[in-house]
Amino acid sequence: MAGKQDKEAAKQAKRDKRAASRARRAQIFEAFKMQRREDKALIPIMAGTFLVVAGVVFGVGFLLGLLWVLLPLGIILGALLALVVFGRRVQRTVFAKADGQPGAAGWALDNLRGKWRVTQTVAATTQLDAVHRVLGAPGVILVGEGAPHRVKNLVAQEKKRVARLVGETPIYDIVIGNDEGQVPLRRIQQHLMKLPRNLKPAQVDALEAKLAALGNRGAALPKGPMPQGAKMRNVQRTIRRR
Repeated sequence: MAGKQDKEAAKQAKRDKRAASRARRAQIFEAFKMQRREDKALIPIMAGTFLVVAGVVFGVGFLLGLLWVLLPLGIILGALLALVVFGRRVQRTVFAKADGQPGAAGWALDNLRGKWRVTQTVAATTQLDAVHRVLGAPGVILVGEGAPHRVKNLVAQEKKRVARLVGETPIYDIVIGNDEGQVPLRRIQQHLMKLPRNLKPAQVDALEAKLAALGNRGAALPKGPMPQGAKMRNVQRTIRRR
């Protein structure tokens, strides 16, 4: 009986895996169609990347007398790099659309790669300015988004509040934007990765537990970037009611 159940479980796992694989392929294909409509250079650049990489490997194989050995490798490498180019162009388009929209920084932080602990909207105003808190190996990072003259004060207030609890733990603060001294939305990941590694994983866990009781100031903003064309007054009214 147990053996039969194990076989059924294995078959179900295979079916789930195939279904997940089909879903991923469908998502990639949809992303490709959307990107192709907005990015006319996508196909030429992908094709050029594939041909250049495959051609270089083909040439090396010809010179070394290993043409038919290296040709399949060149095709595989060319296809992989073309996919990398596709992924980066899609990411660039997504960030360009989100840039400047309320909630965009919180969305970008939730999509960080790596072991980051993100708490969205630890402080906010009814004008849709917000401060998000990120914990990681560097320490505490406060990320502000909104009107610079308001969000700087909001970040400074949150920094004082956090400093009372974390002691000597480093606290970094950044404001998202494209002006001097600000960090562009698309470069959040790179900026955080450049910060020094000051804490070990166990220290980050302890820090997270300590800050969990701190709570948030202000109502939470809507998750993700606010759609273009959305009524700002309606969103502000919703936040006041929360």
